[in-house]
Amino acid sequence: MRAVFITGGTTGIGMELAKLYLSRGWRVGVCGRSRQKFDDNFTTHLDHLTFYGLDVSNRKDLKAAIADFSKSSGLDLLIANAGIGYIHKTKVPDFEYSYKMVEINLFGVMYSFEAALEIMIPSGKGQLVAMSSIAGYNGLPGVSAYSATKAAVQKYTESLHLDLKQFNIAVTTICPGFVETPLTATNRHSMPFLVKAPKAAVLIARAIEKKKMIYAFPFIFASIVRFISILPRTWYRFIITKKAFNYSKE
Repeated sequence: MRAVFITGGTTGIGMELAKLYLSRGWRVGVCGRSRQKFDDNFTTHLDHLTFYGLDVSNRKDLKAAIADFSKSSGLDLLIANAGIGYIHKTKVPDFEYSYKMVEINLFGVMYSFEAALEIMIPSGKGQLVAMSSIAGYNGLPGVSAYSATKAAVQKYTESLHLDLKQFNIAVTTICPGFVETPLTATNRHSMPFLVKAPKAAVLIARAIEKKKMIYAFPFIFASIVRFISILPRTWYRFIITKKAFNYSKE
């Protein structure tokens, strides 16, 4: 039986991925900060599912959980999905919250990869997946730390994709657009090309199976954002500061 560990696996995309892999016969480990959310959202396949209550910014706890999960059947796939976004997009950053975002969105990925590699390198196989965002392609108004962490995840995983081939370990970066989850439910602006979470999980799992280096979706929205990222920055700033695109209202 193949095994996958998913951080932030009790709600949203992580939850849908966990349910998808359970339906395919995988052994699944998930972690999250709320036991209640886990109990509310998972009612089937519990014999193949293990929950760990922790915050991914706690390196020691996360490493211990992944090591414990991997004892019985190893670890084929690690999905670093846990992340937080801004509830309010403000012109002046909430620095305390921004620091927490770096700890979860960036360090949480690094901590989970560190723990997974301690298992995968000796076994000579495995796949690491990190959840970035198309928000990482450009510095967006009102979400400075979010864009920064997602951009950092993209470059971090790109480097590891090159470095870890020698160990037969694949590295995949996922860059979603707007996905209907509790994270985006607080957005007070339009969300073009919004994707339902179950559909997003299917698309992500397909990209993982193909071992793509990077997968951004939905295609049209991702293509627009990527094109904007290669524009001269004076052009970009002219476009993004227009009222229709600038989500920073406060």
